[in-house]
This record gives sequence, C-alpha cells and structure tokens, in this order.
Amino acid sequence: LAHADRAHGQFSPAAPNPIYGVDCLNGTCCPRGGEAGWGAMGPVPWQMYAQGEYVGPPRAQHVPVYRLRVDDQLELVYRVTRDVLPTPYELNVGDQVRVESFTDPDLNRDLIILPDGTISLRLLGQVRAANMTVGQLTEELERLYKKFYKVPAITVTPLLVNAKLEDLRATVDSRAGNGGQTRNARVTPDGTIALPAIGSVPAQGLTLEELQREINARYAEEIQGIEVTPILSERAPRFVYVVGEVQAPGRFTLQGPTTLMQSISLAGGWNIGANLNEIVVFRRGDDWRLLATRIDIRGALYGKRPCPADEIWLSDSDIVVVPKSPTQELADHIELVFTRCIYGVLPFSTSLDFGSLNGL
Repeated sequence: LAHADRAHGQFSPAAPNPIYGVDCLNGTCCPRGGEAGWGAMGPVPWQMYAQGEYVGPPRAQHVPVYRLRVDDQLELVYRVTRDVLPTPYELNVGDQVRVESFTDPDLNRDLIILPDGTISLRLLGQVRAANMTVGQLTEELERLYKKFYKVPAITVTPLLVNAKLEDLRATVDSRAGNGGQTRNARVTPDGTIALPAIGSVPAQGLTLEELQREINARYAEEIQGIEVTPILSERAPRFVYVVGEVQAPGRFTLQGPTTLMQSISLAGGWNIGANLNEIVVFRRGDDWRLLATRIDIRGALYGKRPCPADEIWLSDSDIVVVPKSPTQELADHIELVFTRCIYGVLPFSTSLDFGSLNGL
C-alpha cells in the first residue's frame, strides 16, 4: 500500500516524509559521465515497504544462467518413464523368458539369459538370445528345432524384462533413507560426475538443463525407460580473502553477492593508518591467469562519494589487500629502527612511541 500511495504522490503513516538521495543507475544523475556527487540528490523511492524494508525487493536474479562448477553437489532423481519404445524391445542379460513347444511339451522351460547372452535349451544346448527381439528369438528357435521336428511350433513368452533397468533402480533406491530413487553426486576437480551404468559425465560449465539432456542421452544408449532430473542441492563454497590493515584478516565465505566494502566489513573494518586510496584486488581468470586492479575506496568509506565506481563486486577466490598508508609505513620503520634496534642495544631508560606519530 505504501508503494501504491507513493505512486499517487501520497505517503503512508509508516513513511510520512520524502527521502532524498542519489540514484547511481547508469549515470542518469550525471549526464556528462563520471561519478555523481551529493549535489545530484533528489527524491528517490527509498522506503517502498516502510516498516517492511528488511524484507527487501525481489531484485533481479544473481546470474541469468547458472553453470555448474567443481564441488557443486547434485541430487539426481530417477524416474521410470513407462513410455512406449519406438523400436521392438531387445532381450538382455538377466531377462527371463518362457520357451514352449506345442509339438513336444518336454521342451517347455523357463530360462534366464546368462551373462554370456545365451539360454540353455534341450537338444540345442546354448543358443544366443541377448540383443534379439522376442520375434527374432522365436524364428531362430523354430529354425534350429526343425532339425528334430517337422513342425516345432515354438512360442517365446517374456516373463521378466528390463533387467538392466531394474538393476539401475536397485542401485539408486533410497526409499529406506531419503525416499525415492535418487543419487547424490559432486562435481569432481576434472569437471565430471560419476553415475551408475554410464560412468563419468561432463558437468562443469553446463546448465542443469544441458546436463539433464546429456545424462538422458547417455542412459538412452544403455537402458531404455529411465529419465533423470538433476537438482542443485548445494553450491560449491565461494571464498574471499581480506588481508592487510583490517581488524580481522582471513578467509570469508561468500554467502551472496558481495562488494569490496562489504568484504572490509566482514574483516571487522579497516585499521587506523590503512591506505584506502590504493586497495589492491587480485583475481584469477577462467584460465587461472592472474589479474589485478587498484581501487580508491576512501571517499566512499568516509561518505564523500555516493556513487563510487570502485565499489566493485567480488568474485570467488578474490584477494583484497588493504595496504598501509605511507605515514604508517614510515611510523613502522621508525618504530623498528629506533625502538627495536637502537633502544634494544643501548641502555636508555626511556623510549618513544613512534607509532603514535601516525595520528598526528
């Protein structure tokens, strides 16, 4: 309602006063280019939700397309499609068939296709059955039995098929645990994931939709009637490293989009004597080459620049170096030479705190 009232030039009781500020979008507040200063202030839609501001607007997505990377964790959901196959089903190892003869009932028996792809039949011995359709196997047995019978009258009835599919379902069965038919996988350092029956599948750099198509295409070559849906269950950890003149240097997890000033806040803020005019950010490119930039953030941190171009977004594994100011370097040098070296060997009873010169 506050937003609706604002559109009509009115204000809600929760936000009764207009807010003046600087909108840095695309330099609209400074037509000649460069950064806008505080002189560009004007009314801005600051309090759209009033007391609900902590909820925040929906904003745009973090990235237009998310592509998988090393250490991303996936949950792969398996589903039996039960779709009609476009081609006749071919028998495979582990399938069970019934062979019957109306001429000689002694030939009747239930058989399992052995690991070598054959079945064992009376009078014939081992006969290949794998990779044959039911019709093809029937015709083959008719032909072979004609050596012994004028009219063999052979019938082949499939009893248990899709043995490979059932084996795969047993492999990914999680109904006793998380439920359903799922498999967890992590993108390995070589950019692949390992899945039953098809082995390693490239994943790094693919979207979830592209990975789904790749996995299902590979399964279709081995096992019919299965569909896999990959779900991103946990992103790979992202870190930023802040060192130098900050209160608590170290490694910090990027929980969301993080800027340079936010990283300094994560490190507890800057120390007195930090050179905020020459902060250095090191970054590794996609091919691991080293990039570096030097940034002036002093005006923004001291509230003098409302639209600092140096307030950049940080990337995974960025290193933020907050160096010492020249004055602090001089103070440290004096402290080292006079306090630790000269006073350390000469019997003076007094000493000076040269570090305090930095505050002058």
